[in-house]
Amino acid sequence: MFKKSQFFILLTSIFFSAFYNDLFWKKVAVVYPFGTANIWYFISLFIVLSSVIYIVLTLINFKYILKPVLIILFMITASTSYFMNSYGVVIDDQMINNLFETQVAEANDLVSWKLFFDLFIWGVIPSIIVYFMKFEYRTIGKHLLYKLLYLFLALLVIVANLFTFSKFYTSFFREHKPIRYYTNPTYYLYSFGKFIHNKYQNRNIVVQKTGLDAKLVEGKKPKLLILVVGESARADHFSLNGYKRDTNPYLSKENIINFDNFYSCGTETATSVPCMFSMLKRSDFSIRAGLEHENLLDVAKRAGVRIKWIDNNSDSKGVATRIKNVVNIRTKKIEHFCDSGECRDEAMLVGLQKFIDKDTKDTIIVLHQMGNHGPAYYKRYPKKFERFKPVCKSNQLQECSKESIINAYDNAISYTDYFLSKTIDLLKKSETKYDTAMIYMSDHGESLGEKGVYLHAMPYFIAPIAQRHIASVAWFGDKFDHIDKQCVKKIANKEYSQDNYFSTVLGLMGIKTKVYKKKDDIFATCRKD
Repeated sequence: MFKKSQFFILLTSIFFSAFYNDLFWKKVAVVYPFGTANIWYFISLFIVLSSVIYIVLTLINFKYILKPVLIILFMITASTSYFMNSYGVVIDDQMINNLFETQVAEANDLVSWKLFFDLFIWGVIPSIIVYFMKFEYRTIGKHLLYKLLYLFLALLVIVANLFTFSKFYTSFFREHKPIRYYTNPTYYLYSFGKFIHNKYQNRNIVVQKTGLDAKLVEGKKPKLLILVVGESARADHFSLNGYKRDTNPYLSKENIINFDNFYSCGTETATSVPCMFSMLKRSDFSIRAGLEHENLLDVAKRAGVRIKWIDNNSDSKGVATRIKNVVNIRTKKIEHFCDSGECRDEAMLVGLQKFIDKDTKDTIIVLHQMGNHGPAYYKRYPKKFERFKPVCKSNQLQECSKESIINAYDNAISYTDYFLSKTIDLLKKSETKYDTAMIYMSDHGESLGEKGVYLHAMPYFIAPIAQRHIASVAWFGDKFDHIDKQCVKKIANKEYSQDNYFSTVLGLMGIKTKVYKKKDDIFATCRKD
């Protein structure tokens, strides 16, 4: 019987449902507490999930295809199960996109012995069993006929369950739709298909020119604006926003303007960064739409602004594609700031004064931080910034105490605070030649174990507020008199989002163009010129 491929597929489907869907069943149990009243719902749901997996596997049940595909599925499903259980994440198309854009150093932060152990138990061992199985196949005609029969029976089982427990499934699909995102391997297979479809669609994109009429209104002195793009800094861990710990000892001494009610466009870098630089709103933005339009830097460049992008993260996510002056400091291995494949954010400031002084003209410098990139928060700051102890020094966050995770995260926030103060110091040195300003904004927030969720990249509509409520501050030089700073402080506590970024920066630089929207410019009502 085990030699019958279709029977083996049935056992495999049940095995997947039972042993690779821990997080899914936990989510279901939260909504429908396991007990006598709900036991039949669990049994029905188990049958439906197994039947769906059975249908998927039946579709690939061919003599020379089944074994290699099953081996690949076991290895990938074991991996996704591990990451879902460890960090409470959803493996959707955006997460898959992040995987393909992740650098080796970032990927290393996620590798652990537990990962290899889980892969061996739930990936390698089942794969070995599959490899040595000898399946018997009917003739092609009979095989296809029986395949159709099995597919029909599986669909019949699903329909029968949906009708028998219609009231339960109506509630499950309408009110608790996000729970299905945790099914394994069905949802990541669907998401991978969506990812491939999007990649195929994005192959032959023609970039639309944006702000062809852009002109720079020159002032008495050129402007020097540094845009710091943060990483995974949630607003409620900034003491500037009332956090109990003093994580902003340096910025609190500067005359900064703190925005305590700012929200991100996405929950992962690949979406948030291109979205914040795009003229599109979050409601209209997609990776493809972002690629189809020129962005803030393109418009500024067209207006005659000198642009420089310095990266300590993966890359610009397409924002700086058409900018010539792009530097990734990880490839530079700057002495005192880079070691073991890791660079501190301060490395981005090395030699920057020389670039600023080289040509005195209106300039935008973008500093893309490593910031609070998890799960290895303890790697994001120098040892001397380890103020809060003990710290979690493992990428297995679920195995660390909540206190140690937060300590490591807060130390990284404190280092960002220091880095921003050093950036401000750099700007102060240039005040004789430039009107100087800095805007810091995190790309998205971060979950630190609340309700079993870690890191970020949850689908936006179900993402916790910790992944959407971001830290953001602005600083203006003493001689920057283009806006009324006291006026800005009065409106700083209003709700803003990264939708405001595009027009706010254009307005701040004095760039006139039809794509500028005054209503989106945070500083518009406080501008003097």
